[in-house]
Amino acid sequence: MLNRCLITCILSCLFCLSSISQEKENTEVELPKEVITDSIVIKEAINPLAPAKAAFYSAVLPGLGQAYNKKYWKIPIIYVALGTGIYFYSNNNKEYNRYRDAYKNRLAGFTNDEFYFDSQGNPLSSPRVTTDGLQRAQKFYRRNKDLSLLITVGIYALNIIDANVDAHLMQYNVDKNLSLTPHFELNEIDRTSNLGLTLNFNF
Repeated sequence: MLNRCLITCILSCLFCLSSISQEKENTEVELPKEVITDSIVIKEAINPLAPAKAAFYSAVLPGLGQAYNKKYWKIPIIYVALGTGIYFYSNNNKEYNRYRDAYKNRLAGFTNDEFYFDSQGNPLSSPRVTTDGLQRAQKFYRRNKDLSLLITVGIYALNIIDANVDAHLMQYNVDKNLSLTPHFELNEIDRTSNLGLTLNFNF
């Protein structure tokens, strides 16, 4: 009888312990592998004077506005373009002055300009370039000189405009919640195509 009571007590205790452990196992909840929490996106404050500052820097020194906008790859392009324009202006100006000086000597009655000599320095009986040719050469090089100057000034102005526009676009809202995308749709009834724009704004 005592053995039965003892065995019953031991079995009861084991049964209670197993049921308690099962309850503990059931109460454990598995956590997800990724925990997503609400986040606040802090954006940099918009500086309304940044475009004006970038344009001013580019006006003072070409390429400085691009450096202010951190677009360093544009600086060599600007200097190559400006250098090319200045080179052609200088070359055309030198040629223009060369033909103008020869033309002035001809009008003064001199026959000692460079076109009265060959490439070895021997005098010629008639000049290599006539007086009308000197006038045409002056017009040609003066027109090219003015065009080179105009293009160089245009590149300088384009440098300022680029720095200003780039500074504006750096502050432009390019958030994924706001998008404007083109879409192409095929009408299934009459097999015609429809083109359009889709504006998405997510809250």
